[in-house]
Order: sequence, then C-alpha cells, then structure tokens
Amino acid sequence: MKLAIALGQRQLGLTWPNPAVGAVLVQHRDDGPVIVAVGATQAGGRPHAERVALAVAGEQARGGTLYVSLEPCSHHGKSPPCADAIIEAGVARVVSAIEDPDERVAGRGHDLLRQAGIAVDVGCMAREALRAHRGHITRVTRGRPAVTVKLARTTEGFAGVSQGPRLMITGEAANGRVHLMRLHADGILVGIETILRDDPLLTVRLPGLAARSPVRIVFDSTLRLPQDARVVAGAREHPTWVLTAPDAPFHAERALVDAGVDVFRLPGNGAGQISLPHALAFLGERGLTRLFCEGGPTLADALARHDLVDELVLVTGGSGRGRGDIPALGPALQDRMDELALVGEEQLGSDLFMFWEKP
Repeated sequence: MKLAIALGQRQLGLTWPNPAVGAVLVQHRDDGPVIVAVGATQAGGRPHAERVALAVAGEQARGGTLYVSLEPCSHHGKSPPCADAIIEAGVARVVSAIEDPDERVAGRGHDLLRQAGIAVDVGCMAREALRAHRGHITRVTRGRPAVTVKLARTTEGFAGVSQGPRLMITGEAANGRVHLMRLHADGILVGIETILRDDPLLTVRLPGLAARSPVRIVFDSTLRLPQDARVVAGAREHPTWVLTAPDAPFHAERALVDAGVDVFRLPGNGAGQISLPHALAFLGERGLTRLFCEGGPTLADALARHDLVDELVLVTGGSGRGRGDIPALGPALQDRMDELALVGEEQLGSDLFMFWEKP
C-alpha cells in the first residue's frame, strides 16, 4: 500500500479532475508474495490506476491481490467502472486504503466487488491515503480545491519590504524544493500585486519538468495585469487564467484574451474585489483539486479569513536576516494556526521548511 500511495503521488498535478491513484497487483506464490504489476492514474485522469495495472498483469491478475490507494470507481464516466474491470480480471482480493467520498462511488465500488465474491479489506494506511488524496476529497466534499499556502520569511518573521527591491530570503536549494511542490499542484495562485511587484513566471523550472507546470491563476479584480507581464507573454505555452470582477474593463479583457489568457468574471464581495469562496468554488467546478498559493501575506491572510487554508508551508531563510517590514503571518492566519498541526520539517542549507496542515 505504501508503494501504491507513492505511485499515485508521483502523478499529482497531472490527473485533475480525477484523483491521482496508485495500484499494485500481487500474486502469492510458494516462495512468497510477488508484485506482478503496478499502475497509476495517467495524465488527464485516465486510464485509471487499476486498469493500468490490470493491463500490465494480464492473466497474472487472476487470483491475485490488488492494493489500491482509493476505492475503485463504480460509475460510468468517460470510461467503464474499474470495479467491473477488477471482477472481469478474476482478482481474488482487493485491499483499499479508503472509501471514495465522491457521491457517485461512496462505498458502491467495494459493494460491487463483494457481491462478485471478491474479498475486500478497507483501511490499510488510511491516514496516509487521506493526506495523499486531500485535493480530491476537498473538491468532492467541500466543492473547492485544497489550498496549500507557501510563505517565505526571515528569521525575524518578515516576508518582504514595503519599499525597495524584492527581499531575497531563500537559497537555491530551497527554491528548487518549491518548484518540486509546484509540479504536484493543479494550479499556482497569486494576486495581481505579486505580478506587479515581482513579475514572476510561475512555472516549474526543474530539468526536464517544464511540461509539469500547473495552470497559472491570477486574482485581478480590475484587470491591471500588464500586457508585458511574463505570465501574459507565456500564456500560449502555459495555461493562464485571470479571475476578475464583473465590472472590470472589457478592453483590458479583450487584450488579455488576444494574448492567450483565459479571463473569467466572478461574483464580487461588495468591496470591488473577487469573492474568494466563489472563486475557489469556480476553480473546483473547472476540475482543479490542488492549489499552491504563492501570493504572499496579503492573499494568504485573506484565504485564512475565509477558512480556505488547508496546508501551510513556512520557509524560514537566513538570507534576509535583519531586513523586512511586512510580517509573513497576518492576523487571520495567526488566529488559524491553532487549527493546523505541524507534520514535518526539512532543512535545506540555511533554510528551514515547516509543513503544517489541517488534521
């Protein structure tokens, strides 16, 4: 099951709107158990992990045990149910980490297998599977993607300076680690102020992995996004979505659309800004399951105010020591910290990563 979960996690960022599932098919022989096939949900969400593993195994699937990180689907979508494929392959036992909370499945996949005489065990490494499938679970139960907020801060707790050039806080190794987190997200989220201040690319710049760059999403209520911004210049190469308010200027929208940017007008919050709950619900409807927010303290605090932060990555770097005047943690996010649990730490050179999440 550990292998099945890991196989699925490798595909995070590629499979939306479907969950990134892993599957391992085992035959129990006289000399012990043998892995005969593995599978993971493929790019675009199909084929599903179970079908990949069964196709590799062929006749070796008959009488075997299938370990899968999420309950096999039982509904007809763009492909037939995986539960049917498992039954047809003659699998004798299915070990499933967790039940799928999607109302189209929700235990029916397990029921179909049991009705066919297949032994079903549920709950192996359930906690790890729940974390691995947080995006899918959040989308089908709360109608929005799971949100991971990343904030870099100095040892004094500052994220930047209000005047002057951008504060460089972390080193090369830490920046590479952030790019690795980007490729496991469906979308990278920033606000317009981050674009105007830093002009970021918001892509994955690791060797050989540029194609894994997520959708770039910019919250821009008044369409101030400049035509010469790097996210606009690369919009035809990397999908770029701008979410704006209903009364944003139409001439600015036309110019962005002509450059290859997708512009979406969403309900406002009454103060001339986009409603964050509506925005995340819209992104969930579009199929996104995992958002990686790199929009800085202002956007992070706004998300926290609406209880929209599921994971928090705090990176404390030594490069900006003694500088800065913008606190990394705003008041709303500080108030939410009691709801988050510290689940891990990583030291990369002089930079410390701390990973927090809702239980």
